[in-house]
Amino acid sequence: MNALNGKIALVTGGTTGIGLASAQELAAQGARVFITGRRQAELDAAVASIGASASGIRADASVLSDLDNVYAEIAKQAGRLDILFANAGGGDMLPLGAITEEHFDRIFGTNVRGVLFTVQKALPLLSDNASVILTSSTTSVQGTAGFSVYSASKAAVRNFARSWALDVKDRGIRVNVVSPGPVRTPGLGGLVPEDQQQGLFDALAAQVPLGRLGEPGEIGKVVAFLASDASSFINAAELFVDGGMAQV
Repeated sequence: MNALNGKIALVTGGTTGIGLASAQELAAQGARVFITGRRQAELDAAVASIGASASGIRADASVLSDLDNVYAEIAKQAGRLDILFANAGGGDMLPLGAITEEHFDRIFGTNVRGVLFTVQKALPLLSDNASVILTSSTTSVQGTAGFSVYSASKAAVRNFARSWALDVKDRGIRVNVVSPGPVRTPGLGGLVPEDQQQGLFDALAAQVPLGRLGEPGEIGKVVAFLASDASSFINAAELFVDGGMAQV
């Protein structure tokens, strides 16, 4: 469990769900972990749940000045970054005829623009042979009614990894994508009113060959694998963690 001893990691969107579970796993394997989140109370609670090796920095990943502050703080406290999990993102559902500029700008602002500048602004801090991990989704390769903007944003993230792996190859930096299927998180449940959540979970589980939703910790273990030397020859790849949902 010490595969990441001495490593410095950043997880954006690390206060809940997949981000929090991944930060917990990285810390459990020995990394010093910085997390970001937009709300201070949730950030403080997440840091407490991760443990003494964690630090929280309040930031919105879609705001470039916030990203500058994040990296200035990491530079001051740690001096480098070995693992970057650009995870912050989200979305909601609207059918084609109801999509608004606000809907598009908000989702692409975080999921695409935010991811781009999260990685770009990290470059001066990233050590040679660092691991960069991006969060995409099975929706990037599947059609989903009412979810087109979110799905398109995640398809963009997938191509970022392909292209950026070439941009940073001279430094030995690896860029990979983790693409979860339906995972039991507050974000997934929040797509529908509370009284409809179990129905959504059941409907999604029925589409998964394993017959259930994923758990955040299962994604966190894959993120830690991609962050470690055990994945040292994996680059520009997309790793589906979906119980087979998008594979059959």
